[in-house]
Amino acid sequence: MEFREMLERLCPIGGPSGFEGPVAEAAGQLLAPLVDEVRRDRLGNLIGLRRCGREGAPLLLLDAHLDEVGFVVIGHQDGFLRFAPIGDVDQRMLPDQEFWVLTDPPCLAVTACMPPHVLSAADREKALNIEDMFLDAGLTQEEAIARIPVGTPIVYRQGVFSLGERQLCGKAMDDRACFAVLLRTLELLQNTALDVDLCVLGSTREETQGSGAVACVQALQPTYCVAVDVTHGRTEDAPRSETFPLGGGPVVGLGPNTTRWMGRRLLDKAEALGMPVQREIMERSSGTNGWGMQVCNEGVATAILSVPLKYMHTPVEVVDLSDLENTAKLLAAFVCNWGEEVSFA
Repeated sequence: MEFREMLERLCPIGGPSGFEGPVAEAAGQLLAPLVDEVRRDRLGNLIGLRRCGREGAPLLLLDAHLDEVGFVVIGHQDGFLRFAPIGDVDQRMLPDQEFWVLTDPPCLAVTACMPPHVLSAADREKALNIEDMFLDAGLTQEEAIARIPVGTPIVYRQGVFSLGERQLCGKAMDDRACFAVLLRTLELLQNTALDVDLCVLGSTREETQGSGAVACVQALQPTYCVAVDVTHGRTEDAPRSETFPLGGGPVVGLGPNTTRWMGRRLLDKAEALGMPVQREIMERSSGTNGWGMQVCNEGVATAILSVPLKYMHTPVEVVDLSDLENTAKLLAAFVCNWGEEVSFA
């Protein structure tokens, strides 16, 4: 399946942290033909297992989270909705936005904002805080309370569309673009015999401290993990030392948040493929599930592989199709010949 088709199915679905059920269901439908077993655990994690048939084979887990940043209703005022963020939301993006309020069925809402004609010069220069904003769903106070109870989740309305010939734009590319990479990796490995059991994890709650992946790794006890997530894509207004150009290839994490030999294996496989690859120095926490997975149980050898993405945590996140394909090819090469090249001790 093409990346665009996968992302058109996954990204528009509302699934902020703690409310991933609908997107996990859709992701499971895409995952099922590629693995031997698909199930969900108590935290809603989507787990797909491909067995190699070798008794006592170690388990290699590939993770990409399914949740997205979003919002939750915290109150009503004259029919308008008060709301709070789920995850690290860029509040500068909120004025003039469109949202899906995830009732059954979902309803549309927009940010209530003052027109510029009635703002003072000083107010025009201010960035609003979310505590001072409201959402307008076109309801009376009685209708809002009845139809949209406190605790209802909210996501950006944006779908998926092309930017030029190589890039895709939309909400929730972080991290559903990487889950699509894992699906593509499984496609590339379909006719390849493996000597390691392979688990693909669509984890929950990454945007709120990563509890989904941690709980799953504690339960499954994999020998090795790879956190596949996005990293900051380069734009003209961003520091070059902290960003990575789209189309420049997968980004391998290096530092104390990763297992050194696994990062080296990724770099060596990229070199053997003649593939462009980038390096990200992670001197502290990576901001990914890798941070928590590596210290589960007695410790898990963990690598971090990233896809450059522009405009993170906004409704217009952008990825490059060549980066997605190359990341999948690199992961497939990383998994192949594991028994011959990696000690199981």
